[in-house]
Amino acid sequence: MKLKPIFQGLATYVPILDRYAGAGTGGTDSARYCYSVWARHLMMAEKYCLNTHPAIVAELGPGDSLGIGLSALLSGSSMYYAFDVVEFATTSRNLEIFDELVTLFRTRADIPGADEFSKIKPYLDDYSFPHRIFSEERLARALDESRLARIRESILSPNNPGSLIEYRIPWYDPQIIDQGVVDLIYSQATLEHIDDLPNTYKAMHLWLKPTGHISHQIDFKCHQTASEWNGHWTRTDFTWKLIRGKHTYLLNREPHSTHTRLLKEQGFKVVCDQKVVSESRLKRSQLAPRFKSLTDDDLVTSGAFIQAVKCVSNP
Repeated sequence: MKLKPIFQGLATYVPILDRYAGAGTGGTDSARYCYSVWARHLMMAEKYCLNTHPAIVAELGPGDSLGIGLSALLSGSSMYYAFDVVEFATTSRNLEIFDELVTLFRTRADIPGADEFSKIKPYLDDYSFPHRIFSEERLARALDESRLARIRESILSPNNPGSLIEYRIPWYDPQIIDQGVVDLIYSQATLEHIDDLPNTYKAMHLWLKPTGHISHQIDFKCHQTASEWNGHWTRTDFTWKLIRGKHTYLLNREPHSTHTRLLKEQGFKVVCDQKVVSESRLKRSQLAPRFKSLTDDDLVTSGAFIQAVKCVSNP
């Protein structure tokens, strides 16, 4: 495990080998996964007294399909912005996921839980269909045949005038959305891959309505770049450069405390910070120089579900 990630990074410089890198992201290639993730973000919003009926939503890193955003549209949202750095989602895959999602919403299917998706977080206390959030009246409007046809047309022609879907690849410019128009910005295991976190949080603050919120599940584990779940913090910058290779993205290696600091600096107030704690078997002497100052809390925080709102004014 110590050398394999380095060889994989070096392989990205060899065209015939690089063809097999980045073939997909996993997760959103399943309609049930997308359905489960969307429901969890809304149910956690309900728990912390946030908006569970967002009209305009934006997603960072949708991955293999736009399925989570399609779940938002199928539950009543009126506009979905999807931003990624690499185009993974295809029209055919999106249509397949869409049809399966329609069935899940029409049948009021329970939320797939840990028995089916053990790695999806946050965990919930109750996985039954949340009728209090997805009311019959709300779903009747959202699943009307004419509206389903419009969503399908938007899948076929995203970014066109009148489309309910904007799919932008790559995105780097905060001006890609008008300021102050989005009700909910969310991501699922994405922020750990974004290199420019300060400007990403700044962009989210600009996009968000004064009454909006952000909702992010962040994974701080090594993603198979080390033998220990937090072993990526033992890699020197030079070694990490070899592991990164020419990958468009990998890991930014930023710990939990970086995210909470940036949230405060960019004018957010954290209302939910549900951490996943895992045992660390690393000694501080094993940490690379840039990670020697990691807090004891960071060293055992392998994930976090964070929801935050705009402060009335920047600190």
